[in-house]
Formats: sequence, structure tokens, C-alpha cells
Amino acid sequence: MNDQERRGAMGAPARPVSVQKAARDCGAQPTVNETRIRVRYAETDQMGVVYHANHFIWFEVGRVELLRQLGFSYKEMETEDDCFIAVVDARCRYKAPVHYDDEVVVRTYLKHVREKVIHFGYELLRAGNGQVLAEGETTHIVANAQMKPRKLPEKYMKVFRAAMHTRSSEAISQ
Repeated sequence: MNDQERRGAMGAPARPVSVQKAARDCGAQPTVNETRIRVRYAETDQMGVVYHANHFIWFEVGRVELLRQLGFSYKEMETEDDCFIAVVDARCRYKAPVHYDDEVVVRTYLKHVREKVIHFGYELLRAGNGQVLAEGETTHIVANAQMKPRKLPEKYMKVFRAAMHTRSSEAISQ
């Protein structure tokens, strides 16, 4: 699906009407998000290499876009359902340097989902040749606005489980 199809004819992001609809339709929903980022000069260090902490910012960009692709946003989770997903662990394995003006593909997917824990996986790839630049993962606890643990609302759990099931099926068929 190209960017214009994803956004719709008027330029507004195309999204399912509700999370419930997304859950029903999830068999056809993409389960891996790929977001492209062009490295800005400000993201590099004195050696001309992307500063290591920026990889985690790119992981967040990918995570936010994956949720949008599944039919909802972080903001909706927080404002409509008092559901926050706080990072409790973040890891990155650096495989190759990234430089100013490189185009990077941030590939994001769900690794594991439980009632109170969500685990995302990431790959950073060089857009031109697919070289793996970094691999990472983040673990999140589900909490309310007071940062007290809570269960992930069922409407999100259905979407996440369906997305993981589809990803598992795709991985098996390849």
C-alpha cells in the first residue's frame, strides 16, 4: 500500500471507524509497520555517525505508526481508555553505522502481548540496500494515568493478538 492509498484521496489518514472494526478486519491488517526516516544533521555526532540514543527515538516513531496502522493511536488509548503503555526496558544492538542524509526504514512489530505487558520488536534497515543497521526491542507495562498497573482493554488485546497471529502465519509461510 503506498502513502497516498494509506492517506486516502483527501490527504487525511485513512483509519478504521473503531478499534472494534479494526479487530474484525485484522486478518487483512498489516502486522509490520515500515516507516522511512531521513537522517538529519542534528542527529549525528562529531564523527558524522548517528548518535546512539536516536535509535530509540526512531523506535518510538515506528511504534506510534504501527498503532495507527492497526486503527488507533497512543493518544486515543490515553484519553479514551486511561491506558498508558510505559517503557520499562529498551534494548538496541547496533550492527552498522548510520550517517547524515541516509534513509532508514524502521520496521516495527509486536513480539509478545499479555494482559499487562506489551513487547515490541524493531529493525533499522538502510533503505537503498536493506542492510541491517540495528535491531531492538522495548517492553512496556500497561498502566493508568496514575501509573498503576492495569489490564490492557480487550478491544486493544483483540487487535494485538490478531496482528501477532497474522505475523506468525506470515513468518511460517516464508
